Order: sequence, then structure tokens, then C-alpha cells
Amino acid sequence: MSPEPEPIELVPLGRMTIGLRDPILLPGTPGGTFVIAELASAHFEGERLKADAKGSANADWLTIGADGTAAIDVRVLLETDDGALIYLQYAGRLNLADQTVIAAPLFQTGDPRYAYVNNVLGVGIGRSNPTGVVYDIYAVK
Repeated sequence: MSPEPEPIELVPLGRMTIGLRDPILLPGTPGGTFVIAELASAHFEGERLKADAKGSANADWLTIGADGTAAIDVRVLLETDDGALIYLQYAGRLNLADQTVIAAPLFQTGDPRYAYVNNVLGVGIGRSNPTGVVYDIYAVK
């Protein structure tokens, strides 16, 4: 018999606050309704990482299926307060009834000061509001 897996531990990474621009709607597609919301702002703040969105190619691509299931696909380039660039991508689900969002963030960087984020599988829980989303993000250990 194989050994029992270690229990999962969630280690706080920080809070991410996202401001969204007015959404663009594409209803009635074969994949459902697409809601594209460009990020007006994004700020990540934690003990080891403080960063803001860089550039304008940051967006949340939301897909609402015929059954009402909402899937998110977010991509954002972050620049840390000391100049490192970190790519953050996450998928997840939005509960349309209560606006709760659960996400699985992945980070990528080539900057050795933040290389630890390349090994992080994150989990985020947050709440959407009319102008944005606020997440608490944890590393899965």
C-alpha cells in the first residue's frame, strides 16, 4: 500500500486588487457568452512581492456557458516595486449568484530575485464587484 499524501497547506502570498474597464460582450457564440474586460489596474501586495500591472495587454476573458457556469481566464504582466517583470496567468470560476471567484494562479519570471514564484501553484479566493475583483492569493504547499 502506498503512503498517504501529505496534507495541503495554504501559505498566504498576498492580496490582488483589480480594476476593470467596461466589458465588451459577445453573446450567442457556440462557446457561450464572452465577456472581455480589460484591466484598468492591478495591484498585488504581499510580504515578499509588491507589484502593479504594466502595459495595456492585461485582460479578463470570462466565458458564461449556456448552463450559467462562468469560467475566467486572466492574464496580466506585473512590474514589482524594484523593477522585475512577472507574468501572471490564472483560470478559475465565477459564481454569478454571489460573485465569489476562485482562481488558480501561475507566475512566471526570469528575474532571479523572484525565481521562487516559478514554483508556486496558487489558489485565490475573492469577490467580484461592478468595478473589479479583490483576491486573497495563497501558495499551495
